[in-house]
Amino acid sequence: MDLPLKGRVALVTGASRGIGAALAVELSRLGAHCVLIARTQGGLEETDDAIRAATGRNATLLPFDLQKQEKEIDMIGASVMERFGRLDILVHNAGALNRLTPVAHIEPRDWAEVIAVNLTAAWRLIRSCDPPLRASDAGRAVFVTSGRAQQPKAYWGMYGASKAGMEHLVQTWAQEVAHTPLRVNLFDPGVVATKMRATAMPGEDPASIPQPAEVVPALAALCLPTETRHGQRVVAARA
Repeated sequence: MDLPLKGRVALVTGASRGIGAALAVELSRLGAHCVLIARTQGGLEETDDAIRAATGRNATLLPFDLQKQEKEIDMIGASVMERFGRLDILVHNAGALNRLTPVAHIEPRDWAEVIAVNLTAAWRLIRSCDPPLRASDAGRAVFVTSGRAQQPKAYWGMYGASKAGMEHLVQTWAQEVAHTPLRVNLFDPGVVATKMRATAMPGEDPASIPQPAEVVPALAALCLPTETRHGQRVVAARA
């Protein structure tokens, strides 16, 4: 079997379920060693079990909260450099939706959580992981976004604003590293059967929409050493 990511090191946030967990399995199947971040130890262990079942290899598990443990985010880059000497792949998939509510009714606590996970964590990851990504001969960074960032919709203001801010930040960073081997992109998976989707659309049949495993091959493609796209917003194709 061809292993285009053999020997590569990949960091994935939000890896305990949904798209993050499915991506971790896919990257491992392609040969990468995955460093996985999520809030719950149990969820990470389930992803690790799935990786072992698919590849026979283990992942490195980092259970912490991107909203509350900012110092841990700041230490990731140095820790990865110390252990692996570089970081080849960064995928910021973790996201927070909180409540769908009119903009005038957004509570400060809800706003702080969504901004912390969707925007501030992205900035801290860039800040921390820029050096080890540049140490790779083919660093790849992908940030999972949403159509709401560019298409405002009533009651989605908090989530959409956080993703729009993240998109601006990521595309600015992409311009700044354009003359390096590092490739930086955004990935919009579209409608996918995740826990976040179920929270937003509780009456929807999850079997009627794409599953995480259906969209991760396109996301994993952005992580390959042969990928040349840069500074782009890639939308998952629909059959």
